Amino acid sequence: MATRTEWEDEAESWVRWARTPGHDAYWSYRRSFFERIVPAPGVRTVELGCGEGRVTRDLQARGHRTVGVELSPTLVGHARAVDPGGAYLQADAARLPLATASSDVVVAYNTLMDIADMEAAVAEAWRVLVPGGRFCICITHPMANAGRFDGPGPEASFVMSGTYFGRQRFEATEERDGLAMTFRGWSYALEEYARALERAGFLIELLREPVPEASTPSLARWTRLPLFLHIRALKQARDG
Repeated sequence: MATRTEWEDEAESWVRWARTPGHDAYWSYRRSFFERIVPAPGVRTVELGCGEGRVTRDLQARGHRTVGVELSPTLVGHARAVDPGGAYLQADAARLPLATASSDVVVAYNTLMDIADMEAAVAEAWRVLVPGGRFCICITHPMANAGRFDGPGPEASFVMSGTYFGRQRFEATEERDGLAMTFRGWSYALEEYARALERAGFLIELLREPVPEASTPSLARWTRLPLFLHIRALKQARDG
């Protein structure tokens, strides 16, 4: 994933950030992801980059039998502490310790941009899925990463200050309601994600640009421009 130390260094900050209900954008986008992108539960659902486990726990609440994969040992420990009966593996998403064709669904919720070898993680998702399995993805929208708003208000203009194309390193610290979190990773053009899925053997069957359910002050501007992109890809059998 990004690197072992980057998320390990931010682990405690992320736990506070992620476990404060309604604090970040997840709470206003998760229903559209689970209801429109994630298929019905099967034998096993794998989450890549599960962090402290909130997406895995939401999948379990919807009937999925889950395995969470996370590189940071501290985050794996937090996930296990709150869900002692769950299955959590400390591992790299680009080298999954899971058998080939052993899962019906793989989920990567806002994690592909944190994985150092994004293409390898996509290929691993294909490997562990059964034929006909689905890879369900949420990423920061590539356009949202390509610029910034020029002011704090909901009507502020969105300005592109760099290039949209290529693999770009990002680092940003967000502070809100007494909590702070530094996010680091890579941004990609939409074509880069599509090419990774194509090369692995996936067929993109759903692509959605959700709007937030609750128009809180921090999300009001994202009713004009998509903050996230939701993708569902189908594992096709390779010829030969």
